[in-house]
Amino acid sequence: MSILDDARPGMDLDVRPQDDLFGHVNGRWLAETEIPSDRSSWGPFVQLADTAERQVRDIITDLASQRSPAGQRSPASQDEDAWRIGALYQSFLDVETIEARGLDPVRRLLDAARGLGDIGELAAVLGTLERAGGHGLFGTYVDTDDRDSDRYLVNVRQGGLGLPDESYYRDEKYAEIRERYLAYLARILDLGEHPDPEGAAGRILELDTLLAKGHWERAETRDVQRTYNLMTVEDVSVLCPAFAWDAYVSGLGGQLTGPHATLAEVCVRQPSYLAHLSTVLADTPIETWRDWLAAQVLRATASYLPDAFVEAHFDFYGRTLSGTPELRARWKRAVSFVQGAVGEAVGREYVARHFPPHAKAQMDELVANLLAAYRMSISRLDWMTEETKRRAYEKLDTFRPKIAYPDRFRDYSGLRVSPDDLMGNALAAAAFETDRQLAKIGTPVDRDEWLMLPQTVNAYYNPGTNEICFPAGILQKPFFSAEAHPAENYGGIGAVIGHEIGHGFDDQGAQYDGAGNLNDWWSAADKAAFEVKSAKLVEQYNALEPRNLPGEKVNGALTVGENIGDLGGLTIAHQAYGLSQGGEAPRDDRRRLFLNWAHVWRMKRRIELERQYLTIDPHSPPELRANIVRNLDEFHEVFDTAPGDGLWLDPADRVRIW
Repeated sequence: MSILDDARPGMDLDVRPQDDLFGHVNGRWLAETEIPSDRSSWGPFVQLADTAERQVRDIITDLASQRSPAGQRSPASQDEDAWRIGALYQSFLDVETIEARGLDPVRRLLDAARGLGDIGELAAVLGTLERAGGHGLFGTYVDTDDRDSDRYLVNVRQGGLGLPDESYYRDEKYAEIRERYLAYLARILDLGEHPDPEGAAGRILELDTLLAKGHWERAETRDVQRTYNLMTVEDVSVLCPAFAWDAYVSGLGGQLTGPHATLAEVCVRQPSYLAHLSTVLADTPIETWRDWLAAQVLRATASYLPDAFVEAHFDFYGRTLSGTPELRARWKRAVSFVQGAVGEAVGREYVARHFPPHAKAQMDELVANLLAAYRMSISRLDWMTEETKRRAYEKLDTFRPKIAYPDRFRDYSGLRVSPDDLMGNALAAAAFETDRQLAKIGTPVDRDEWLMLPQTVNAYYNPGTNEICFPAGILQKPFFSAEAHPAENYGGIGAVIGHEIGHGFDDQGAQYDGAGNLNDWWSAADKAAFEVKSAKLVEQYNALEPRNLPGEKVNGALTVGENIGDLGGLTIAHQAYGLSQGGEAPRDDRRRLFLNWAHVWRMKRRIELERQYLTIDPHSPPELRANIVRNLDEFHEVFDTAPGDGLWLDPADRVRIW
């Protein structure tokens, strides 16, 4: 066995990589590691997030020390963002004031909910609630138009549920969770001074269940063609006539007319849900809507209310749904609050302190090699015609990488906060962001905007702008290090880069062209060949089950996009590493690459979270992401696998797309 096997802490050398690469690299770590009591999962992603959290706390407390003792706005010579950060942080830590004010900060919203006179007023209050950061009967967000990426649109998608997914309301295996949800609703309504909390909780669960019957199954919501339904506000009003759309827009703070009209045209993601919603609106008594809306207000604001609300909310959404035993320390929640409100202001300082400039240059080289490897791989495809290959090259040529941090940080000068008003700050920050998003309507698309903070430990691909983004937070070991062996960087961040590029060519992303528009650039034969390969991967994953949930199966249709991303990302990372070495890399180097790939998916989750994610997460469980290597000829070659090995897959059954 290679000496490389002994080089990584937490490995289980009794598990052969040929049988289980994930278990080989991570087995002892899984057996010996305890998940921190305030976490639902643990592994490199979460560990790096914890490190970033502590670093951000130090930044915040440093900046908070600049706040004037009297709590007044600092002198003009002092950095405004530093004062704002300090004030937000202090307001979250001011438990005494929060407890003393009790329900007072949300009485206006609660009174509006309890005083509903008719369904028209419901729409107006829901708009106000969403402006304050709450959730309504559907979700809205602003994004580029899928068929005209040079403009912004409001998107409307199904919503209104208090449980993670529509299946939680119908599947018998979630019966106990429904009972505990009922108890949670009764508890939070009781704290909110409802005269009949238990009766109201029952009515809310019945209403939730009615709404859930109109929801699309989660895998269906991935279909970018079926979920693109461009409508005028008149069309939406015909589809869902029981909802007062103008009142909703006014409550949200949007515009009803003119070039920046909020709903002049919208993309409705699940039209049948809105039609179903109209029926539910018309058939449900106003008294039930008052109960439901009061619960929505309390759910949305619980984190900013006295500890009894915080604990009740965490007991269900943290302990019951995710299995997390302990509420996170208040300073940690304060850090999350500050980042949610003024995250880029914090990120600017984070980058200055913790991201070395030379790392960005190395990342530029990695990305260039990955794109070159994709081009080379496409050129060798035997199932794609030359014309479609040419279109694929054009898309690759227009990929825009965003590395570490934005060139221009967000301006928060319009956000007014106070060091002694947590709820006021939460409402102001939510309204500030709502206004920022709505202001995009009717303006040119800002292709320099980042959708993640620099300190985030994650990455993304955005099909509407054809961009890949890798924040500074993820550019650390085990994903990336300037001092690491290059093969490890390719098995870590290289495969992550390949994964995100791969989303541009997964079952949904491949339907967008280089400009970010839904545009059929495939020949019919190529599309059919691609769909055969995708279906084969769906079938493969449908047969797999997480090691901690025997008998439960992965949803191959829900996870196929991420599985294609993993498969292509690792394949191309391996090829790109060879390019970086001027040809075929040494066998031991390639072994390092695969070992680090399995290491980055080192993850331990609480069983409650495992069950939840198996239902709602478009990603496969971590061990199955790591063991996707069974599809790569390169893995079988490097590790000398043979029939009978746990990861052996007959060559005819291996899926290779890119």
